Amino acid sequence: MLDAVETTAQQAISTVNAIKAALFDYKHRIRAGYKFYSQDLINNLFTHPYTKIEFVQRDLQISRMTATKYLEELVAGGFVSKHKGGRSNYYINIALNQILLKPDQRKS
Repeated sequence: MLDAVETTAQQAISTVNAIKAALFDYKHRIRAGYKFYSQDLINNLFTHPYTKIEFVQRDLQISRMTATKYLEELVAGGFVSKHKGGRSNYYINIALNQILLKPDQRKS
């Protein structure tokens, strides 16, 4: 039983460390390459594995057109991938999604 608890704890620590590394990577690359960098944008991208135009618009307090422009630039930069769902577009955080979907491939 204790071995199972230890294994689960190690996996959780590994997941948290991988997310932290991805967050800092995105933060530094977006800050260096895009004028629209903000901590609010980084927080938006890492709050959930995906975001929407409405979420960016709300969190950054910008227009829908500006939010769309930012997300499209992040798609072009390889940070997020765009997916159509019904009438809305969803932007999936590529690094975060990989961490959450493939926990057995991470290294401690």
